[in-house]
Amino acid sequence: MNIKKYISEFLGTMFITLIGCGVAVAYGFSTGWLAIALAFGLTVMAMYYIYAPISGAHLNPAVSLGMWVTKKIDFKDFIIYIIAQFLGGIVAAAVLLIFFDAGSGLGANAYNDLSNWDLNWWQALIAEILLTAVFVMVFITVVKKKNKDIRGVVIGLTYTAVYLLGIPLTGASINPARSLGPAIFTGGLAIRHVWLFIVAPMIGGLLAAIGCKAYEKKAEKIENELM
Repeated sequence: MNIKKYISEFLGTMFITLIGCGVAVAYGFSTGWLAIALAFGLTVMAMYYIYAPISGAHLNPAVSLGMWVTKKIDFKDFIIYIIAQFLGGIVAAAVLLIFFDAGSGLGANAYNDLSNWDLNWWQALIAEILLTAVFVMVFITVVKKKNKDIRGVVIGLTYTAVYLLGIPLTGASINPARSLGPAIFTGGLAIRHVWLFIVAPMIGGLLAAIGCKAYEKKAEKIENELM
């Protein structure tokens, strides 16, 4: 067992949650949307370059699901990865309590009255599924490319882009591990809503993986016909 992989997933997810959610609390979802999107995107980019050589830097259960479905990791790593990621998010939220009180929301996600656009649950579900699917599809596709130097940049910028849209809708989860920790310590509506921000990104990750596999098969078939 390569324990370094699991520690990498824990630490990377912890720093993403700590910095991203910390900026969300400090600036507020309503006025600090650009700062929040950049905080999450740039931190994802940095963590990718640090931990990709060790674990692949999934740092997100939805990404790990996509990588497992596309047979990039085995089932054991998939399970331990997501456990490490959720623990990382929980520890990050606990650290945020040193600086902010639980009433600040700690960057938790929500819908209905807590959404800037008053999204109901099924609108929030669709938003999170689609935004996560876009990100995971890019992740799966980019990591197969030969040019390693730009992978982190593309992944980080894509994360920033989906956050720019997701923040006013749901606060943007895209990552169940980033959502669970703040919800646990915030309680109230955040913990009652958190199911959506676990389920929807996982559905998005699954759909992205299925789409990538279908595309690969189609591309392989066309290539064989041309030969």
